[in-house]
Amino acid sequence: MSELKPKTILIFGISSFVGSSLAEFFKRDYKVVGTYCQNPVSIRGITTLPCDVLNKQEVQLVLYTFKPDITIYAVGKSSIVDCALSERSADALNTSGLFNVSDSCQRYKSQVVYLSSNFVFSGESDEYMELDIPDATTTYGKTQAAAEFYIQKSSLNYLIFRVCRLYGRGGVHTRRNLFEKIQYKLHLREEFELDDYVKTGFLDVDYLGMVIKICIERKLKNRLLQISSSDFMSTYAFGKLYCEKFHEPAKLISSGKWPYPIMSSAKVGDNHSGYLNFNMNIANAEGYLHLRLPTVEESLEYSAQKMRTLADNKEASESKDSINYI
Repeated sequence: MSELKPKTILIFGISSFVGSSLAEFFKRDYKVVGTYCQNPVSIRGITTLPCDVLNKQEVQLVLYTFKPDITIYAVGKSSIVDCALSERSADALNTSGLFNVSDSCQRYKSQVVYLSSNFVFSGESDEYMELDIPDATTTYGKTQAAAEFYIQKSSLNYLIFRVCRLYGRGGVHTRRNLFEKIQYKLHLREEFELDDYVKTGFLDVDYLGMVIKICIERKLKNRLLQISSSDFMSTYAFGKLYCEKFHEPAKLISSGKWPYPIMSSAKVGDNHSGYLNFNMNIANAEGYLHLRLPTVEESLEYSAQKMRTLADNKEASESKDSINYI
C-alpha cells in the first residue's frame, strides 16, 4: 500500500516571526509553501515565492498553483503602536488582505487559519471567554476583531486561534521580537525597561504549532479557540522570569510603562490605574483538544531546553565536520 500524500500547508507571511517559526515546525510532517512581499526569504526544504495579499489575482494564482489543504494567514502589523501610527496600512494588512485570502480559500477548498490575539478585547475585564463580544480599544485589536467576524460569517471551513503573546527565536524575519530584544539587551549587559501595566499570557510559538497540528490531524473546522499560557503576567514579570530560567542578571531590567495608544473613538471604563488584564479562558481548547497548556514558567523551561539542544547539536555538527576535514 502506498503512503498517504502529506498535506500541503500554505503560509502567507512566511517572512514574519510567527510565519517562519510555523514553517520550521510544520516542514517535518507536511509540505510547506510560503509567500512574502517585501522581504524575500529562503528556508531549507520550503518553497517560498512573492505575493501581495492585497492583489486578489496574485492570491488566486498562488492558491490555484499549490492547492493547499491548509492556508495560514500570518500577514499583518502586530505592533499596537505601529498600527496606531498607520491605521490605513493596519486595516489593509490585518483585514483586507485576509478577505482576499479567505475568498480564494473558499474557491479552492482550502481551510483558512487566522491568527488573532487577545487584543480584540479592552483588557478591562477579569477574564475573557470565546463567546465574549470583542471590545477592542486599539487599532490593532479592532482590525483583528473585524477579521474574525468576516471569517466566521463568510467562510465554510475555517479555524481562528486567538492567541496570547508568542515568543521565540525567529529564523528569517528582519525585526527582533520581544524575546530576542530581551536576549540582545542582556547579552550586551545594557539596562532596559519593560512594561509592567499590560498583563497577557506568554507562549513559546512551538505550542501554537502543536495546537494547529492537533486540529489538522483531527480535521477540526469552524472553531474559534483561545490559546494562551494558563497564567498571565506583565512583560516586566516575564523578563524577570526569563532571567531566572536562563541565568541572566535580572537587575538590568527595570519596571516601566510602554505606550498603549487607545483609539479616540473607543469606549473605555473608569480605569485610572492604567493596568490592563488580557486573561483569556482556555478551558475550551484544553477540553476539546485533550491537552494542558503550560504556565509561563513551564513554557520558558521548554524554550531553555530547546535552545540547549540546538546549541548541543550545532556543537556536535561542527565537531564532526572538523574530524572529517582532518
